[in-house]
Parts: sequence; structure tokens; C-alpha cells
Amino acid sequence: MRALDPRLVRRTRSVRPLLIVDTALGAVTTAFVVLQATLLARIVAGAFDGAPASELRRDAVALALAFAGRGALAWGMEVAGRRAATSVLSELRLALVARRLETQPTAADGTQSGEIAAAAVQGIEALEAYFARYLPQVVLASIVPFVVVGWVATVDLESALVMAVTLPLVPVFMWLVGRATEQRTRERWHALRCLSTDFLDVVRGLPTLRSFNRGGAQATRIAEVSERHRRATMGTLRLTFLSGTVLELAATLGVALVAVTVGVRLAPEVYLPLRRLGAEYHASADGLAVADRMLALLDAPVAACEGGPRPAPSPTFAPVRLEGVAFAYPARPGRVLDGCDFELAPGETVALVGESGAGKSTVAALLLGFLQPTAGRVTVGGVDLADCQADDWHALVAWVPQHPALVRGTVADNIRIGRQASDRAVRAAAALAGADAFVCDLPGGYGTLVGDGGRPLSPGERRRIGLARAFLGDPALVVLDEPTADLDPASVEHVSRAVRRLGAGRTVLLIAHRPEMVAHADRIVRLEDGAAVALPARWAA
Repeated sequence: MRALDPRLVRRTRSVRPLLIVDTALGAVTTAFVVLQATLLARIVAGAFDGAPASELRRDAVALALAFAGRGALAWGMEVAGRRAATSVLSELRLALVARRLETQPTAADGTQSGEIAAAAVQGIEALEAYFARYLPQVVLASIVPFVVVGWVATVDLESALVMAVTLPLVPVFMWLVGRATEQRTRERWHALRCLSTDFLDVVRGLPTLRSFNRGGAQATRIAEVSERHRRATMGTLRLTFLSGTVLELAATLGVALVAVTVGVRLAPEVYLPLRRLGAEYHASADGLAVADRMLALLDAPVAACEGGPRPAPSPTFAPVRLEGVAFAYPARPGRVLDGCDFELAPGETVALVGESGAGKSTVAALLLGFLQPTAGRVTVGGVDLADCQADDWHALVAWVPQHPALVRGTVADNIRIGRQASDRAVRAAAALAGADAFVCDLPGGYGTLVGDGGRPLSPGERRRIGLARAFLGDPALVVLDEPTADLDPASVEHVSRAVRRLGAGRTVLLIAHRPEMVAHADRIVRLEDGAAVALPARWAA
């Protein structure tokens, strides 16, 4: 990652006015620096020449005003820089999340959600110093030293020559230290990414770990990853402190040379912008370390079907076909599907079975438009799904996953999610899904808070909430992913009846293993070696 990467600079387009104000304030600060040093020199020189205090009073007042003006300008730079940084960080965070949801809804590239969370939170937050301070300081470091050297040259050419010779020492040391810092910060980001991913995996798997009494065993793994992150962080801090000392030493040597030969004059001010630049670079090093990965996620190839201009035919009247479909995940070797062909006729329920990892969920994702085939095509009434309007197609289909997600909100909000529907329609959908009875038994009924921090629901209850969402949307095509997996017999019965009601008059793809679900399918298709094989209607999974 380059310290001044044009990809990051382009992200500041919306806040260029604020950055221009920030830079302008910095340029005016440069003038105050020269004025302040000049007034100070005049006062000191006058005092040594024995000038009376009355003659120095005007310069002293001007010097005080210069100090105050420089402080006010520094405050203005800080405010403008932080506001610009806040806006850019918000845009980056929204762009990253939106990009992943729109183009990689199934994480086909193998990127873990823990890594995305770390990049969107700690990673982007670490870029605040880059946008708020480092970029403006780059401009100041490019202006102030030349202005100061030029001003000194008009007074004392020898001082200006010494400054011009010693000034490059600071950026040379900064470049050398920066290379080591970049490597250390990358190691720290890698450790943080591993910690975030492992911790999220453990949290998600806690119910399973507890059921097998293996929760305590994961503490050792988390402790190891945390220790690795601690060592990487301490190494980065150690290098940062040492680098600060090196840059201070380089600047001090330059000041000493000027002081020994011709006096101090403006020597400290000529080195200050470069020293500050080095300090701000280290402050933003964590953000720069993750910026490469973040930009790679933003620029990742599109996995989801982007759609085209044509309206999507309805599966109520048009068959849905997979024609010679092949698909391979970038993060896995080989193809999951290879020459897969089968058809969903209008109003037909097809059970899709196969071993774990055979590609059943991949088929569902292709039908939903979450993935694009590596080869072949998915058609609706002979029209390639890639040529159909994505939003139009999504309005015609419903997906009920194994573990329907619950957002923080009421039960009614979770059934209504993404749609405008009346309370009566919500209750009707819940009744069809077999959810009305248990919802009415909740303390607040349909107004009960669920999701993060709300009342927990059992797996069977969550499935029925997911089915209620599908009923509310009245889709033409329904994709059900293991709707009765891991449920108790009573919940299986409730969900099975709701699935049969949902499939009436609709085209259904039912991914299932349990015999009670497969038995009600019109046809059974098994995935073997990436291809679809028809099975007898009464085949038991």
C-alpha cells in the first residue's frame, strides 16, 4: 500500500471542499509561522541591542496575535479534517457493506464475515488519521519547508544552504522506517482478522459446542489467537516509538548544524512539517495496512446476477431450467456443479437431494440470482435469467433458509421485513405458516421484541417466521432449504403442513433429506458429481 494511494485519494471526492479549506488554512498557517519567527527574531535582536521596551511593545503584541492566530488556524484545520474524515469513513463503510450484499450475497469468494466486520469497523476507523491529518500534512510538508528556506535565503544565504542540505535527511529516514512499519502493521492486521474470524465462528457455534460439552475447549484457541494479536500490536507500537526517535534525531541533527554555524533562526520550523508528516504516517499505518484488503473487497468481481433490461417471466406460467450449468467457487478446487440440467415446471414441487457439499445450496443460489453460472445458463420461459431485471425477478421468488435471520424489532416487523403490509395481512401470513398460535402466546403478541437483545425464539418458531415472510410475499417460485432440519417432531409437523400450504399452486424447489418432506414432492432429483439425476417418485432419502 502506497502512503499516498490514488484509490484512497479518489474516495475523498465528496469532501474535496473541506480538504481544500483544510489545506488553505495550512497555507495561511505557513505565513503565520514565518511572521511569528520574524517577529521573535526582531524582539530578541532588539533586546540584545538594548532597545527600550516601548519600542518592542508593538512587536510583542503582534507576536502574541500571531501565536493566537496560529492556534486558531490549527483548531480550524483539526475541525475541517475530522469532518472530512467522518464523511469519507461513513461512505467507505456503506460502500463496503452495500458492495458485499449486492455482489457477494453468498460470499462465493470465501471471505469470512468476521474479516468483513473487522474491515468495516476497526479497519475503516483506523483510516481516520489518514484522511483527517495525514493528507493535509502532505500538502503542508510540500509547502512549508520551501517557503521557510526561501524566506531564510533572503536574510542569510548560508543558513538556507545548510537547511537545504540537511532537510532531505528526514524524508530518507521516514522512508526507511516506513518500510518496516508497513510490514509490521500488515502482520497486526492479519492477527486481528484471525481473531475476529475465530471469535465469530465460536460465537455462532456456541449452541453446538455446548450440546457436545466442547465450549471450554475453544477458550484455548481464542487465547492463542489473542496472544498472537497482542504480540503483533506490541511489536507495531515498539517500532512506532523507535521510528519517532529516529525522525526526531534526524531533525535535531539538522537543527544542530544550523545552530552551530549560523544560529537557530527558522531551523526548527523548517523540519517540523516533515516530522509531523512522519508522525501522522505512523498514526495512519493501521488504516493503510487494511486499505489494500478493503479496496480489494470493494473491487471484487461480481458474483451475483446483475440482471438485464428484460422483465422476468413468471414461474407461474413459465418453466425454470438449469441448462448445462457449471459452477466453481474461487476459494475451492474443482467444480461444484458440472453440466447440471433439470427443469422446474409451473406449479411443480421438486425435491433436491444429495450428499452434503453436493451443490444443493449452490443450485438454490443460482435460481435466486445470488450467483452466476461459470458455464451454461439459468432460464425462465427460455429467457436467460442474466438478461432479466434483478429486482423484477426477486419480487417473484421467495427463499426460506435453514436459519431465517431475525432483525431487532417486533415479530410483525420481522414478518413484514422489506415490505409494506397491513397488520391483517401479517396475521394472515402467520396463520398460514402455523405461527399465529405461538405468536399470540408471546407476552406482547405481534409487538414482542425479537432479534438481538429481544426474546429468543426456538428453531421451529424461527422457521415459521421465515415461512410467514414467504406467504406475505405471495411468490411464484419458492426455494426451501432444509425446512425441517434439526427440529423436534412437533415442530416438524407444524412446518411440514405450512410447507404444503405454501407449495399449493406455486413452483417449489425443496432441498430436503427427511422422508416426510420428500414424500410430498412431485419429482425427486439427486445431485451426483455435479450433475442432476432423476429418481423414482417414491424414493426415500
